[in-house]
Amino acid sequence: MRPSFSQIIRLWVSKPIRWVPPLLSFIFIFWFFWPSLFHIPPPHRHHAPIGHPHRPPSRPWHGDVDLDINWPSRASEVKKAFIHAYEGYKKYAWRADELKPVRAEQVNNFNGWGVTMYDALDTMWIMGLKDDFNEAVDVIAEEDFELSPSDFAPFFETVIRYLGGLLSAYALSGNTILLQKADQLGHALLPAFETPSGLPMFAVNTLTGTTRGGWTGSTLWAEALSNQMEYKYLAHLTGKREYFEKTERAMKAMYDSNITDGIFPTQWNTNRATPSSNVQASTSIIQNLLYISPDRDLLYVTDTTFDPSNKTIPHVPSHRFEHLSCFLPGLLALGVNTLNFDDPDVSWFDKEQRELHLWAAQGLAYACWLSYADQKTGLGPDEMYMLYTPSEVLTETTNGRVSTVPQRPKGLWIDLVDEWKRLGKPHRRPPGLREVPSEPISSRRGYTHGKSSYLLRPETIESFYILWRTTGDERWRDRGWAIFEAIERHAKTEYGYASVLAVDKTPVLKDEMPSYFLAETLKYLYLLFTDEEIIPLDKWVFNTEAHPLPIFEWTDEEKEVYGIN
Repeated sequence: MRPSFSQIIRLWVSKPIRWVPPLLSFIFIFWFFWPSLFHIPPPHRHHAPIGHPHRPPSRPWHGDVDLDINWPSRASEVKKAFIHAYEGYKKYAWRADELKPVRAEQVNNFNGWGVTMYDALDTMWIMGLKDDFNEAVDVIAEEDFELSPSDFAPFFETVIRYLGGLLSAYALSGNTILLQKADQLGHALLPAFETPSGLPMFAVNTLTGTTRGGWTGSTLWAEALSNQMEYKYLAHLTGKREYFEKTERAMKAMYDSNITDGIFPTQWNTNRATPSSNVQASTSIIQNLLYISPDRDLLYVTDTTFDPSNKTIPHVPSHRFEHLSCFLPGLLALGVNTLNFDDPDVSWFDKEQRELHLWAAQGLAYACWLSYADQKTGLGPDEMYMLYTPSEVLTETTNGRVSTVPQRPKGLWIDLVDEWKRLGKPHRRPPGLREVPSEPISSRRGYTHGKSSYLLRPETIESFYILWRTTGDERWRDRGWAIFEAIERHAKTEYGYASVLAVDKTPVLKDEMPSYFLAETLKYLYLLFTDEEIIPLDKWVFNTEAHPLPIFEWTDEEKEVYGIN
């Protein structure tokens, strides 16, 4: 007689050895086919700290890129580098500002509150180093942000490193201690804004509220306005009007400055909010500050000196190309990827402008890459002077008097692009986008070194990361890996990583490991080699120190209180 179904079940239950194998088989089959049945992506190989990482869309492969590269393993190598640097800091410079990585000593050069901890917080979270993160938070919770009466905290650096680090780590982790400390520090720095113009002073004592100016005697434009993200986000989180109003007052000084040509001076009178220098920084960079070297066709950005008496060339280029300027390709690429053609506020940014900005981003980034690839160490110099063709000077005679008339500068990129278009685009690539090979012979490079040191700076890698994320061109990842390998070969010490002097000779190490190396350089390298978009560029914005802050919408109540249109 055949047993009934209920009898079979009772037999199985009474003897577990009979039902364990089929149950295990069922569990295995269910686990194996679950992702395909329910369209769930496979688990990622490394940590993705934000709840729902955004994988990039399918990207085109470019050139002869090796499709078999194990990028997660490269990201893991960067993580190991971070651990090496941070362990050296913890062992030899714990609670001090920075590590001296050659002699294994400490230095307090940014207020003495442990700037490396604050700068490294969000990098630790992104890399999944939660134990180190929590340990640092415990230390930060005890900090009172006080200084002796004779000491001053540099406002700009304290905002981007300390305040930005706290706010970013809070946004990522949700740890309320970090918000409390950000509120405390943000309030302590507010006296810097107490000037007749609203432009912040260079430094402030967080105990007494006294302030002092900087070495220039004026307010640097970039420093005065690089606090908008931090203070407005802090206002949004805390609901405190003073944070919004103080930083917005500095912006209002710019709105009221009557600068109509998009060219803002770099130095301003702190009391009157009027220009106090002739050196210019430009928002119309593409029209005025981009040049091409005569032989290798390298596209570079330079600064200018303003000469109001020169009607033909009011902005005289210095042809100095700084490593710090290598953030610009990423900025331009991000703008191309972000601005909405349909937005009436950016109606000027049409298809032609979009194309122009992307060309500029790609050409500048390649010149930045060559500044590394040309050198014997594979590390880029901090400053270069580009060779150029002198401008022509014509003479004219008026009423018997001979005068000279300077012509437009030779090599101005926008002029060469316009000429290329006028001739019907005879070459496939526009000027400045020809990818020439690296040049080991210094006399053939088309530039000389102004400062030959590599200071562990992140700007070139930052641009590579954004260009890869926005264009999908894998070559930027390859170039970033070459830079990381050069850092490992020449900058690594027993205790951390050091700046490198004389990048085109046998390297000599400078005994410093700036906190931005952990905050920016290693973070951008890790993100460059990580397939998951851990920090989606449409949802987060990196501050000046590479601390990601979330994009948020003001509430209707906030708009009314703060007067936001």
